Amino acid sequence: MPARKAAIMPGTEAGGRLRVVRIALWGLVALAAGVAAYLFLQGRSAPVTPAQSYASTIGGPFVLTDPAGKAVSNETLKGKPFAIFFGFTRCPDVCPTTLNRMAALRKGLGADGDKFNIVFVSVDPGHDKPADIGQYVALFGTPIIGLTGTNAQIAQVVKAYHVFYETVPQRGGDYTIDHTATVFLMGRQGEFVTTIDHQEGQDTALAKLKRLIAAS
Repeated sequence: MPARKAAIMPGTEAGGRLRVVRIALWGLVALAAGVAAYLFLQGRSAPVTPAQSYASTIGGPFVLTDPAGKAVSNETLKGKPFAIFFGFTRCPDVCPTTLNRMAALRKGLGADGDKFNIVFVSVDPGHDKPADIGQYVALFGTPIIGLTGTNAQIAQVVKAYHVFYETVPQRGGDYTIDHTATVFLMGRQGEFVTTIDHQEGQDTALAKLKRLIAAS
């Protein structure tokens, strides 16, 4: 006579194992549903990326001095988008090249060229006084807001924009300065929008300025 399979009765060891398996399966179903709901909600509200988080920290409060000795702050600049660049008046290459480029880009925008400000901040307060800044920015044939300040004020603004600069001693007791060569494009309310890189093409830079003006 063929052997009969034993029935699994409640309360037996085999029955207990079956209940455990069933509970585990239902737990997996619940977990899968929870994961699906989480992914759905995440899809509706995408998480902030590290790059987005970093970008949101660029810019902030500062107070500097223009060539006329007038205080200029982040609040003063609000109401109009601006391109801000950090350097020093004795810079042999990057600074004059960048400011000439910004002047050319403004000209390339035609009638829209006056819809944004160009701001130049000196990171050499030991040498660049307000009058020096005024004479320097006047060389580029376009309105540029030249700013300087005390060591503490410069430290505050470069921290706000995450700018690097370092004094490099030269023979004879002189010095030069290594510094960030990026132009920061800021919106009407002083919010960070994007950058113009030192090495990117002129057409790309012009397109970024057009978008900055259009968005503001």
